[in-house]
Amino acid sequence: MSEKKLAIIATKGSLDWAYPPFILASTAAALGYQVQIFFTFYGLQLLKKKLDLEVTSLGNPGMPMPMPMPVLLQALPGMQKMMTMMMKKKMQSKGVASLEDLRDLCIEAEVRMTACQMTVDLFEMETAEFISGIEYAGAAAFFEFAGESDICLYI
Repeated sequence: MSEKKLAIIATKGSLDWAYPPFILASTAAALGYQVQIFFTFYGLQLLKKKLDLEVTSLGNPGMPMPMPMPVLLQALPGMQKMMTMMMKKKMQSKGVASLEDLRDLCIEAEVRMTACQMTVDLFEMETAEFISGIEYAGAAAFFEFAGESDICLYI
């Protein structure tokens, strides 16, 4: 029986959307899957050396908050930073690993992390901003892996 494969497309660059690709990838790798994450558009933020991500509450009505937050209140200056701080504090109190730790776990487990070259060029991003050990390729290269994967997730 051949090794199972998991392909993930990571498109979001906020704190709350950064966890799923790293949690799923590290778990799959621990279960023996061959894993590749293709980071495109805003997902490229997850490959930066310095992770400075915030929570996105606007447009995310399912986000549980300690108190009801009307949309108008969420749009006030400083609210996103406050909610980010609250989320980080809650995660820490529940023993949730940091994004940096989860990303390091993926690297250690040999999860292939590919930055979309077209998006890097589009946004004129500097490769020096990104962690080392990642690949740069286009969608066609990712499809070589994804086309043979057992599971493909779009996050």
